[in-house]
Amino acid sequence: MTTHSSTPTVVGVAVLRPHVMRLLFDDGVVRDVQYTPGEAQGSLIRPLDDPDFFAAVRVDLEAGTVVWPNGLDLAPEVL
Repeated sequence: MTTHSSTPTVVGVAVLRPHVMRLLFDDGVVRDVQYTPGEAQGSLIRPLDDPDFFAAVRVDLEAGTVVWPNGLDLAPEVL
């Protein structure tokens, strides 16, 4: 029996509404992720409080996850 242990990577993202994004993973899973403004600490994360900045999210296919213009990325295994 063979097991597949690699972490799925993000291949698509769409912002559904302020602070909510829908992610598509390479294994076909679709997941909605909501960010709660005001809970973040750290200079890279705090800009996500701004809905316009949050909406600037893009997929980095090389990293297999989502990224923002300031260099913030989220580990796909926590998404």
